[in-house]
Amino acid sequence: MPPDVEAIAEQVFIALADPTRRAILAALASGGPATATDLAHRLPITRQAIAKHLALLALAGLVTAEPGERRRVRYRLRSAPMQVAQQFLAALARDWDGSLEALKDHLDRSARGPHQRPGMVTAST
Repeated sequence: MPPDVEAIAEQVFIALADPTRRAILAALASGGPATATDLAHRLPITRQAIAKHLALLALAGLVTAEPGERRRVRYRLRSAPMQVAQQFLAALARDWDGSLEALKDHLDRSARGPHQRPGMVTAST
């Protein structure tokens, strides 16, 4: 996996770790582009705090700032970094699937005992 993919995914995970930032992303997803003031009206947080969270989301590439009317900046969602993070997780899942399947097979063999074949039923007393 290229190192830039891992770096992008790390920034996305850092951004998504905070519930307020997730709420901001959800508000942008449901309501479309918005200013920090618009978001402050929708969420129980100050405009200044929203602006700080938006800066971190922009750093992670999850939002982009667009100049608007009267020097107001509107923030719009960007899906590309989220897609990179999803690809990163999918690659990890593929790696884990093989290891977990091997562990399951080993545990199944151990539970059957050394002399029992798969599908063989033993008589109980």
